[in-house]
Amino acid sequence: MASATTKPTQRGIVSYGSYKTGGWKLKEIVLRPLREKELLVGIVASGICQTDLHFAGAESGFGVHYPRIMGHEGAGYVREIGAGTTIAQVGDPVLLSFSACRACEPCRRGHPAHCTHFNEINFEVEPDSLVYKEQTSPTQQPDIYGRFFGQSSFASCSVVREDSVVNVRGMVDSREELQLLCPLGCGIQTGSGAIINAAQAGPSDRVAVMGLGGVGLSAVMGARIAGCKQIIGIDRPGSRLELAKELGATHVVPVDTAADPQAVTDAVLQATGGLGVNITLDTTGVPKLIAQGVRMTAFKGKILQVGTAPEDGTLTIPIHEFMVSGKQFMGVVEGDVKPREYVPKMVQWVKEGRLPLKRIVKFYPAGDFEQAIKDMQSGETIKPVILW
Repeated sequence: MASATTKPTQRGIVSYGSYKTGGWKLKEIVLRPLREKELLVGIVASGICQTDLHFAGAESGFGVHYPRIMGHEGAGYVREIGAGTTIAQVGDPVLLSFSACRACEPCRRGHPAHCTHFNEINFEVEPDSLVYKEQTSPTQQPDIYGRFFGQSSFASCSVVREDSVVNVRGMVDSREELQLLCPLGCGIQTGSGAIINAAQAGPSDRVAVMGLGGVGLSAVMGARIAGCKQIIGIDRPGSRLELAKELGATHVVPVDTAADPQAVTDAVLQATGGLGVNITLDTTGVPKLIAQGVRMTAFKGKILQVGTAPEDGTLTIPIHEFMVSGKQFMGVVEGDVKPREYVPKMVQWVKEGRLPLKRIVKFYPAGDFEQAIKDMQSGETIKPVILW
């Protein structure tokens, strides 16, 4: 085990307030020493996800804490290991994902993404979460929170919880390959895992994906890997519909959320010969589209809710009709996968060309993080990745 009382200066994107008010700043930072079951990871790349903006996008609310370093799709090389750490050795390449307690009933049953302590571990803060301080700070104690999703990977070096680490030693050949793979730990596993793992999709299934951002397009790719006979991508008119077809969609449906939502269901029913789809995945979080997702789903079909809806959003379900149709409405977090089993599968799919990440990833220097976010919000970039 390596240890140190002081750390060299690093850089990190510190959220002092919401992004929309200009609260994100690239700063020089210093890290505290490691504690038990922590690793120091030199970050080479981190994907930007809407969840980062969501939890550092408001002045207050659940999971919002300032100052804090966000980032939860990290990749890098282990520089130090803390006491009791067994997952990796110094020099190992690692991909970072979410944290879970590993002890509650869902965790013990193989569903760590639905850990009963998921929110408090990944979003809330405790004294151990004070990880960084500004290099120019006159105080000696850290006053910047880290460990977002156990990793806070918007930094050139990060203190990471052991349970967030997936060791990819022997699977990754270069720094450039590790950079490309960094989004696997959240967005890509969320979309593809929801289809392959949570829905258990197969060749007989007809799939509809509402919203074709990074998660939605990953679901499209996942449905193609599963061999689904029909894959329908649904989004606003534009380049994403064409990209969805290139990535595996057999049909696409342009949608205008301001127009008649029923037109979406009508288009899906037409594409499926009136049958509807067996699996519907929503990434939009838009209640009126979610309602259409329920309607376009066939008898005994599954509706997977992946997108974050408004906290006061509701869905009205006709109970008798829902019972008779035998449909299932499922909430899915992080693809309902076990990252240490699922991430290596995705790495292999990337190598085989079955998960063509290069089609959706665009790299930006860390100093250009603001441009990366703007490009993501405008739709110009599907999955921005910042490089350290």
